[in-house]
Amino acid sequence: MADEKIAESEHQSDIDHQDDPKPPKNRVVRLLIYTFAFLAVLGLLVMGIVAGTFYYAKDAFEAEGPLATAETDETIYVLERGNGLSRIADDLEQMGLIRNKLIFQLGVRFYEGQTDLKAGEYAIPSGASMQEIMNILRSGKSILYKLTIPEGLTTAQAMRLVAADETLLGEMPEEIPAEGALLPETYLFQRGTTRAEFINMLTEAHDSLLAALWEDRAENLPLKTPYEAVILASIVEKETGLAEERPTVAGVFINRLNRPMRLESDPTIIYGLTGGEPLGRGLRQSELKKPNPYNTYQIDGLPPTPIANPGRDALVAVLNPPETKALYFVADGTGGHVFATTYREHQRNVAAWRRIEKERKRQGNK
Repeated sequence: MADEKIAESEHQSDIDHQDDPKPPKNRVVRLLIYTFAFLAVLGLLVMGIVAGTFYYAKDAFEAEGPLATAETDETIYVLERGNGLSRIADDLEQMGLIRNKLIFQLGVRFYEGQTDLKAGEYAIPSGASMQEIMNILRSGKSILYKLTIPEGLTTAQAMRLVAADETLLGEMPEEIPAEGALLPETYLFQRGTTRAEFINMLTEAHDSLLAALWEDRAENLPLKTPYEAVILASIVEKETGLAEERPTVAGVFINRLNRPMRLESDPTIIYGLTGGEPLGRGLRQSELKKPNPYNTYQIDGLPPTPIANPGRDALVAVLNPPETKALYFVADGTGGHVFATTYREHQRNVAAWRRIEKERKRQGNK
């Protein structure tokens, strides 16, 4: 009976022990150790995967591009304005310039270049890595095109060149700049430039140059405003095509305005007759005598507007003319002019020019 009580007591102790919610302390320690070990291994595994992925992506980003063995030396890629990184990566992959658009995007973002990619037309060398392509697109050094606006064109003539250029985009603006508001020059521009933007380049260059030259002009000029300087410079531009003659021609006109004497410039009359288009013949005596706002044989001072768009040299010549006593000039038969300080000397020069004209006409009739 006593044995049965002992057995029952032991059995009850086992039951009480099984219901105890607190496991032994050594079991908790072991559990913590296993947990930390698992997390450490997992962390190392994750770090390994991340590191491996990073170095794989880095190697791929810096590796030679897929066109390394292509026959062509370069491929032209146009990055359109407004295209985001995803669109750029798609285009590059479709063109075969990169192998993996995702890696390209990750690489560009890693170098924080996603906002630095500039619109333009780029020559991508064959075999260029994704990193090299990123740097090319970030540099902004795209292919440049050029359009030359020659000195002495009217604004209407210059606008026809702009309209005819096949690289420029967009329609011509409804309102074109005023006569004399452009700076003739050779301009470089990127593909994607609109005609309106290009015209703004011409006017901004003109305004900037004129402001600088006016600030540094000679003293006591008979010119009240920068606009008057442009008017006179346009006449100088049309009177001679020789750069070395422009300062002297400008000096003659400055002397005449200071006298005062009428300018008596044939190109101004032609502008009044044709708007600056070629006349196709010599001026008639009746046209010299017929009044019009641009006939400087009949009006005092300057005509109301420029007669063309003068270049830098003509503007410089007018605003800083050389000292000269010359008051007259006439063609010399060689493409230049001969200058005179007195009317009698000028008459002799005119007579010599008439003989040259007469001889040329005689030779042409043979």
